[in-house]
Amino acid sequence: MTPRFVLVLSENQTLTRDLRAFVRWAREAEDAGFDAVMVSEHVVLGRDASAAGVMGNPREYALPGNQDPSTPWPGSLILLSAIASATTALRLAAAAILAPLRHPLALARDIGTLDLLSEGRLVVQPTVSWSRDEYAALGVPFHQRGEILDEQLEIWDLLWRGSPVSYSGKHFSFSDVHFEPRAHRPDGPRMWFGGQHLHDRLLHRLLRYGHGFHPLGRPTPDDLARLRAALGGRELEMIGGVRPTFPDDHSPAPLAPALESIPEQVAEGFTTFCIKPSQFVDDPDAVGPFCREVVARAEALLR
Repeated sequence: MTPRFVLVLSENQTLTRDLRAFVRWAREAEDAGFDAVMVSEHVVLGRDASAAGVMGNPREYALPGNQDPSTPWPGSLILLSAIASATTALRLAAAAILAPLRHPLALARDIGTLDLLSEGRLVVQPTVSWSRDEYAALGVPFHQRGEILDEQLEIWDLLWRGSPVSYSGKHFSFSDVHFEPRAHRPDGPRMWFGGQHLHDRLLHRLLRYGHGFHPLGRPTPDDLARLRAALGGRELEMIGGVRPTFPDDHSPAPLAPALESIPEQVAEGFTTFCIKPSQFVDDPDAVGPFCREVVARAEALLR
């Protein structure tokens, strides 16, 4: 089995804040044999971004409540559009898209356009996220974010299939709208879903709309068994990742130990692995060689 790798382009401020470098890294990742790049998003951050204390090593993954509110989060779909124009086969993972912060028709327009431009290379991971301050700044009720997303998913499912479209829900209503052009595939872009736990609502989204499962961290054996039972033989792309062990709060981590979990994850059914370059290198010119090393080491581990 040849693993697929996803270069995480968010949260790499210890390497650079130059967005043009991210486009270059994407080209280098494609040349090295990576399958995809990933860009996550926030619109704004407030005080609750650091409510649990700022992470010790700034190369660590940003999690709910552990990051500096001034962490840079460029517009994910715009950045991925630039990457689409500079690559030919690399998948473009917009993860996570904070869908409840936008109107579903406007967001579908942006998603569909990028999917068409990239000829179906777009992967969308809609999510509700965690920041109450962010929702408050945009005037969206935080406690209703899950039901808002569910309505958005229903609307997108209708939009991809043809016009005119009408919808009547608690949060969104419209009649006989025409939505053209749609997306590259007749059922829309590929969609991943994930979270910290496989709760009922997440499982429903995976079964109805999902093409991939991208959990936050390693899922429990019980969650994996529940997902397999619910799928009933249907296959989903399983997206895992590697976690570094930093020697201190000032240095990147060694790569080899972080990759050692890949064979175990492959045995659990995972095929696709996310990796963030700034966790392992501090030189923005070293990302291309880093990608080649990741591919070579992983292939050796799985021989």
